[in-house]
Amino acid sequence: MVKAQHRERKQSTRLHPENPHQGSYDFDRLCQLYADLRPYVSVNRFGSQTIDFHDPEAVKALNKALLIQSYGISFWDIPPGYLCPPIPGRADYIHHLSDLLASNNAGVVPRGRKIKGLDIGVGANCIYPIIGCRTYGWQFVGTDIDPVAVDTANLIAAANPTLKGRIQCRLQADSGNIFRGVIHPADRFDFTICNPPFHSSAQEAEAGSLRKLRNLGKSTETVKLNFGGQSNELWCDGGELAFLKRMVAQSRAFSQQCYLFSALVSKHEHIIQLKRTLKNAGARQVMVVNMSQGMKVSRLLAWTFLSDSEQLSWRELHWSDK
Repeated sequence: MVKAQHRERKQSTRLHPENPHQGSYDFDRLCQLYADLRPYVSVNRFGSQTIDFHDPEAVKALNKALLIQSYGISFWDIPPGYLCPPIPGRADYIHHLSDLLASNNAGVVPRGRKIKGLDIGVGANCIYPIIGCRTYGWQFVGTDIDPVAVDTANLIAAANPTLKGRIQCRLQADSGNIFRGVIHPADRFDFTICNPPFHSSAQEAEAGSLRKLRNLGKSTETVKLNFGGQSNELWCDGGELAFLKRMVAQSRAFSQQCYLFSALVSKHEHIIQLKRTLKNAGARQVMVVNMSQGMKVSRLLAWTFLSDSEQLSWRELHWSDK
């Protein structure tokens, strides 16, 4: 067995240089692009324009404006109560992932329809495929265990001419499986992405939300997680670590159908255990990219089971323009 290679990059305190969401939001411009954002904009005690980021409807309106501004999306909507994630952080994942692909491709990010990604837990918001498709021209398959999320994500993809034919979302009928049942025999994916459920129970998710609200001096009479979210988006048995260990174990069976597996890891202490799990699973290469968006710190964990020669053959077959 080839010894696994481990690489970890230093933590950045800023967004990725290619991330278009640098600095403060230009709310005047965003409101021009999407007028429904205006009622949610207020001036804080520092004299700056902002929104209440603990109001899911305000975040939803901001997301719509950002998708119009940076990605040319004409239609985007999600059902009430579904996860409405912060777009800058999602974009950072996509850009750091592009760096990992480029690092094995003479520093050149592979672009265009020939590059295909798999988004595990795409959600109703479909944010990762939107950003990857509009930024690098990649194609995507998204998967989810929630049929409403799958139908909504497919509607978003079909309703936007710039996305049509580039994003397909599939229902995972067996919640115990992550890849089996949604990866077809003929599929070949250049990467996978995943933002795993963070909490281990609904009670833990609610307690975390209450703690955040108290720290901000806000009322806790009505508990609303920052960006909404269904139960399967927010928690699973065993939480983040259990989910990622299961993902690693199950990814081995699809080692020849995917060039690079990846997932977000919120808790730093999980990295050591996951590296051990990856080594035991036979991963040839393991990479950790530390990321930071303001006060939020996370890690991109990536791995492959392909040898150097297999990676080269893959790039020549799937990435080459020849």
